[in-house]
Amino acid sequence: MGKLVSTMFVTLDGVYQAPGGPQEDTSGGFEQGGWSFPYGDDDFGRFVTEVFDRVGAFLLGRRTYDIFASYWPKMTDPADPIASRLNALPKYVVSSTLTAPDWSGTTVIGGDLAKEVTALKERTDGELQVHGSGALVRSLLALDLVDSLHLLTFPVVLGAGRRFFEEGARPTKFRHAGGRVTAAGVSIQTYDFAGRPDYGSYELPDNA
Repeated sequence: MGKLVSTMFVTLDGVYQAPGGPQEDTSGGFEQGGWSFPYGDDDFGRFVTEVFDRVGAFLLGRRTYDIFASYWPKMTDPADPIASRLNALPKYVVSSTLTAPDWSGTTVIGGDLAKEVTALKERTDGELQVHGSGALVRSLLALDLVDSLHLLTFPVVLGAGRRFFEEGARPTKFRHAGGRVTAAGVSIQTYDFAGRPDYGSYELPDNA
């Protein structure tokens, strides 16, 4: 059974909206798209390549799928470790409105997310990877379907935009599974799902 692995880019204040370019996602009047671009150094590239080396299939939200589908099919260099996998491997997009996807290898899934994604994990050889797709990942976290989360925190505060962890997120505990900091200052940390949080207190007992 494959692992479901999410890779998410966030700012210091938790924004995940439009990391890759000014026009990527302007919903809500967001004008600061492209905030991750200045940090794309060799360290960052090495990490991304390592992630794509483990992929068996992709699971994407509709907005991220549309962004990817407008770009990656034009990247045809077979030596490109990202483009070659995105174009060749199965892609599953969660949508209730997409009916005839143009990108080769795409399957639209809808209905019962828990049942559909569990079935995908069971039949995927390698990692079932979610890139971006913040709203989808939040839904998957609420269903305890995310096995590992690569959280890439960029040294920038935007003060606006959609936040990844919102009020009302399901209380969840993670186990730190490794990490590094790139030369440009991006903190790359990997967390494995570990159930519900534990709680304690630093208060002194009454008889102290």
